[in-house]
Amino acid sequence: MKKLLFLGIKDFLLAILAGLSISIGCIAFLASGNKIVGALFFVIGLFMVCNFNLNLFTGKVCYSLDNKPSYIAKLGIIWVGNFVGAGLTAVVAKATRLSAMLETAQTIANTKLDDSLLSLFFLGVLCNILIYLAVHGYKNFEHPLAKTLALVFGVSVFVLAGFEHCVADMFYFCFADAWSWSMIGRLLLITLGNIVGGLLLPATFKLIDWLGKKTE
Repeated sequence: MKKLLFLGIKDFLLAILAGLSISIGCIAFLASGNKIVGALFFVIGLFMVCNFNLNLFTGKVCYSLDNKPSYIAKLGIIWVGNFVGAGLTAVVAKATRLSAMLETAQTIANTKLDDSLLSLFFLGVLCNILIYLAVHGYKNFEHPLAKTLALVFGVSVFVLAGFEHCVADMFYFCFADAWSWSMIGRLLLITLGNIVGGLLLPATFKLIDWLGKKTE
């Protein structure tokens, strides 16, 4: 029991740090003043997550099929921890001169709140296809340059394209004070899109392997 409690606390704390890391990426994007430059500097968030082995929901969900059903509980802890980390970072940022970027954050939040539900869902799916590329590439590529390029292209492209990342959105919504039931519902829908997108490639590869074994 004590070990399970420790593991739960550990997962939660590492998730808070992951929420902080992605929020730093969001702040870099807001501060850049240029979408292309901001997309590149946003990569710092996932770079921190991968290097410190933090618990980021959008990355961890990609490996759900490799784990037992109890992994779902861990993902729930991670999602909440990411939200806490993003929310705390937003509170701290608003207490500094970074609050000057509040108007930009509100514009981003309003764009998401005004978007259609179907659009948010599909943008969430597309986002996590790229997150899987970034995380899986970083974990499996041997050459340091290949690892770096996997992160840079996987992350910067989804930011530049305007795809929806639930943890980044946690920060934008909190920083913009966009609290409402609509916001919560849209955040959950984006999360669902991230789940589908994160599982799409792994599930397809497993299906291909299964079909290949059936034909042997």
